[in-house]
Amino acid sequence: MKKILIVLTIFLWTLSVGAQESTEPQAEITFEGIEYNFGKIKEGTLATTTFNFSNTGKLPLVLSNVQPSCGCTTPEWPKEPIMPGQKATIKAAYNSYGRPGSFQKYITVKSNASNGDVSLIIKGEVQPTPVEPTSPVRNMMND
Repeated sequence: MKKILIVLTIFLWTLSVGAQESTEPQAEITFEGIEYNFGKIKEGTLATTTFNFSNTGKLPLVLSNVQPSCGCTTPEWPKEPIMPGQKATIKAAYNSYGRPGSFQKYITVKSNASNGDVSLIIKGEVQPTPVEPTSPVRNMMND
């Protein structure tokens, strides 16, 4: 009986500690949109877009890393804390050079936000650069 009472006490204490932690103020990241479709773009284009977000939490939001899924995508993000209620942007650039066809790339946003990591998506279709026909060989005999 004594063991059951001890286990029950520890269980209830664990629940109360967890409940207290969830009511603590935290940062929270809220994006206006997490996906952007470039549509059709010409090969060789450096396509860029921005993802707008705000800190809807109670503590400063810190983006610790913004990681693209490949080297063809380059993100830029604020390095300073975003205060509660403040808005900011993440810029994403996709280099389409040598990448004809459809694409879908991910950018993982890591932060101290209570709602965890967020994956942003960019996608579109790269139209290949037309190959110019080679010039005909000149007839040296007629020159």
